Amino acid sequence: MPNQKILYITTELYPYQEGSSIAQTVHDMALKMYSKGNDVRVFMPRFGLISERKFQLHEVIRLSGMNIIINDLDQPLIIKVASLPGERLQVYFIDNEEYFKRKQYYFEEDGSPFIDNGERAVFFARGVIETIKKLNWVPDVIHLSGWMASFIPLYLKTYYKNDSYFNDTKMILSVFNETNTPLEKKMESILKFDNIEGYEDMENPTFQSFVKDAMKNVDLVIKGDEFLEKELDDMFNKIDGEKSEYIDIELIEKIYN
Repeated sequence: MPNQKILYITTELYPYQEGSSIAQTVHDMALKMYSKGNDVRVFMPRFGLISERKFQLHEVIRLSGMNIIINDLDQPLIIKVASLPGERLQVYFIDNEEYFKRKQYYFEEDGSPFIDNGERAVFFARGVIETIKKLNWVPDVIHLSGWMASFIPLYLKTYYKNDSYFNDTKMILSVFNETNTPLEKKMESILKFDNIEGYEDMENPTFQSFVKDAMKNVDLVIKGDEFLEKELDDMFNKIDGEKSEYIDIELIEKIYN
């Protein structure tokens, strides 16, 4: 059924990233739903590897200017936008000099993870939520892909639990293989600052732990990759909610409607 408001929140999107199953899958799905007459928007981080000149990104002044407080530190939120090349589908980029200017995604040149990856993910998740509210655009469906996007269900069900804005929004999570990269030890204090207590993997948070947590807090879980790593596959098999072994367009449209 057309005329649905569909929000894709992803860490990767083609052509801004190439050679990635997440990037290609989200690109194809978003375009398919857009071609069916739906109001589709995509949000992603504005990683420093994404060329603003090549892809014609420009800042949206009316949406920028908010500050997101992360662990008692004010971080300015910058929103940039572009259209997918050759399409009219709008892509919004969450940007911040401190978190996203660097020319790598999650790892230093020596292969060690950035010491603030979790902090960056919290900023991204809260930045998306606050920007959607500022747009006064209520999505019927939020479709999540990538470990940073997995922070969205956690925050909607805790930090924003008394906010009715997303009450009627359904959530879908596509699970792709993620490395079990550890996040910084101060994640506990970051989450506690936002009054999030009792997170299961508070002592040893990883990319995968937030994806596993998100699986329990969405309306539909889909395998983005056919063969998931053991911990992700075990959680996929364990959850009781609606799930699909593969991206089933009919099932997705059923949830969308």
